[in-house]
Amino acid sequence: MRILITGSSGMIGTNLGLRLLAEGHQVFGIDRRVNPWTDRIPTLLQDLAAPQRDFRAGIGGAPYPPCDLVVHLAANAKVYELVSEPHRALENINITYNVLEYCRAHDLPLIFASSREVYGDIHRYITEETRADFSFTESPYSASKIAGEALIYAYARCYGLRYIVFRFSNVYGRYDNDLARMERVIPLFIHRISRGEPVTVFGGDKVLDFTYIDDCVDGIMRGISRLSRGEVVNRTINLAYGEGNTLIRAAELIGLALGRQPEIIVQPAKRVGEVSYYVADIRRARELLGYQPQVPLAEGIRRAVAWSLGEHAP
Repeated sequence: MRILITGSSGMIGTNLGLRLLAEGHQVFGIDRRVNPWTDRIPTLLQDLAAPQRDFRAGIGGAPYPPCDLVVHLAANAKVYELVSEPHRALENINITYNVLEYCRAHDLPLIFASSREVYGDIHRYITEETRADFSFTESPYSASKIAGEALIYAYARCYGLRYIVFRFSNVYGRYDNDLARMERVIPLFIHRISRGEPVTVFGGDKVLDFTYIDDCVDGIMRGISRLSRGEVVNRTINLAYGEGNTLIRAAELIGLALGRQPEIIVQPAKRVGEVSYYVADIRRARELLGYQPQVPLAEGIRRAVAWSLGEHAP
């Protein structure tokens, strides 16, 4: 297959692109920055946030090769930064609109990277896909993902778009150490604990569902296969490990993998816009895709630490 990936220079895009290439597929990436980890993914440097009207070739008339399916990962993704800079949430909406218009012009199926942020901070023990209540929108970032989903559902109704929406949750692992661009919690903790620096947890009881990158990519690959064959169409699916862990537990596991005792500073209040409890219900992913996550947090952190230290764990 010929797969177009937006956001191909990010952590998920890089892992997905390399997996697709390894399995014999053709990949074309679009990103506004050069991939810092590999040159194996053919990539067009393009900022997709600008308003566009020409989609006959590629977005804005750019020279895209023919493709069979689009995986739309591109987004401004740091929740707290979008609270400070909400115009970046509007960019996310513009990006998704442009991608949808490209898919409409070329009759292409779409996989969209949404987020567990669409559920808000609902403190439900297990969260299934139907429990999204948009009155609980926590931040401009979550609003941008809600808007992206809404546009996709509208394009399906009005123009026959075929889609799968994946709601990701705290994906981490290989190719996730670009702290100068984005401070994700797992690589940030690895960086600081490995140097004997303290880490700060905002909310000692904060529980999140961490997803190792190989499980995430496996779910996307299954979605690509089934969507392209018309076996799973127009569905919204949680893609996570399906187990909650506190940030304190994550920091402790990183310390264990590094052979260090981490200094953990616990702040009592969460930061504005952030979700403090989420565990995914992944039954739909199991039933529709045959998805079976393989990497629990302790093993995933061991692999992430080993990769970060240059040992290149699988």
